Amino acid sequence: MSWKDAAEPVLTRMPTVQRPEGHVPFKRKLAWTAGILMVYFFLTNINPFGLAVGQSSDFFGQFRSILAGQQGSLLQVGIGPIVTASIVLQLLGGANLLGLDTNDPRDQVLYQGLQKLLVFIVTALTAAPMVFGGGFLPADQNVAAALGVSLFAVQSIIFAQVFVGGVLVLFMDEIVSKWGVGSGVGLFIIASVSQQIVGGFFSWSALGQTGFFASWYGIIFGSLEIGSVFTSQGLQNLLFSPGNLLAAFTTFFIFVVVVYAESVRVEIPLSHARVKGARGRFPVKLIYASVLPMILVRALQANIQFFGQILNRTWAGMPSWLGVYNQGQPVSGFFYYVNPIQQPTQWMWFLGEAAADPWMIAIRVTIDLTVMVVGGAIFAIFWVETTDMGPEATAKQIQNSGMQIPGFRQNPQVVEKVMERYIPQVTVIGGALVGFLAVMANMLGTVGGVSGTGLLLAVSITYKLYEEIAEEQLMEMHPMMRQMFGSE
Repeated sequence: MSWKDAAEPVLTRMPTVQRPEGHVPFKRKLAWTAGILMVYFFLTNINPFGLAVGQSSDFFGQFRSILAGQQGSLLQVGIGPIVTASIVLQLLGGANLLGLDTNDPRDQVLYQGLQKLLVFIVTALTAAPMVFGGGFLPADQNVAAALGVSLFAVQSIIFAQVFVGGVLVLFMDEIVSKWGVGSGVGLFIIASVSQQIVGGFFSWSALGQTGFFASWYGIIFGSLEIGSVFTSQGLQNLLFSPGNLLAAFTTFFIFVVVVYAESVRVEIPLSHARVKGARGRFPVKLIYASVLPMILVRALQANIQFFGQILNRTWAGMPSWLGVYNQGQPVSGFFYYVNPIQQPTQWMWFLGEAAADPWMIAIRVTIDLTVMVVGGAIFAIFWVETTDMGPEATAKQIQNSGMQIPGFRQNPQVVEKVMERYIPQVTVIGGALVGFLAVMANMLGTVGGVSGTGLLLAVSITYKLYEEIAEEQLMEMHPMMRQMFGSE
């Protein structure tokens, strides 16, 4: 008996969101999307019962914009478990260890059930060290005394709440994917990053934080001094805090580059085999696999750092080559070198704020750049193959829609060979380019302290969401197009 036969009774009974029967009107999709977004913001502002608010450290702080959660809230773990489960499944699927055929309806159900089961397990494994370790989400001693229970019981209550929050993220993502526009994961990333960017531009000192415009208001009217820009200190103040010109430039530059890269494409002409005069184009974009594979790379790095934090807290005799920690952050050893650069002060040793030697920083930057470029290309390939965007799957989609490439026989194998000229090469180049841009944005800094990867993701996902909305509106006005492209 295979593992599929043994696991089928469990995987097929995993809770799931029912797919809509027939076409969902565009306005209803927008309503579902907006409703889930409101629920997301609501949950990010609810603290778990029993939590000592403000006394917990946020390990995921440097990855928070990517993981789309909120420190000290019910959505503490964010989309991390979903991404981690996707990494595991993509690696197992890429090595052909699962033996699942995504074209088989039965295997599709098993794959979805396995993904949900992995998300439940990863959510528990992520939340448990945070809560029971005592350093991430410490329980309030007063609550335990008031309830007449032990500290462990209060911690268990907090763990249950964080676990439920992680599971809710999974099902909210599923609701958006089936009933709304885009995906829940992308929507939550946009929401998280947008909050930070808006705060970075418009927050006022009265709110406890000085934004970009507030800083320049103070500089212009004399309440903030930057000194002469002809001195090193004055130039530093202009580019970094309080001027933040470099962060503003980087934010604008990433926005322009991503929008431009999304518009660069190779368009393969198509014509309908039965409808004379019906023509179209299949676009192979430069960022063909989208920027979502970057989440997988950064989540893998986050899990490595998370493991290092656990070792640092539990292994008193951890060797120095593995990692030396200062105030919860690695300053040397393996975990330091694989820790991604998050802001300019972590590598600009000439500013006098970087704690490590220049040669150590150079190794760290090189490793980060290599991991993001190579990892971005590899995960982009996995993403294309597992989401039916590869040459073979694309050829079948074109064939099923009744379209063909002019000048070629109407045969899936012929169309597949044409697609093989473009899709694999563009996938690798696009994935490597996105990884390079993410590292550069992190090294130069962005407005609001958003990570370069987070900003990259938000801009690209927003652009794709705009395209999906435009496509939905087009199909709403022309119902025949839904039948032609198999959307109904």
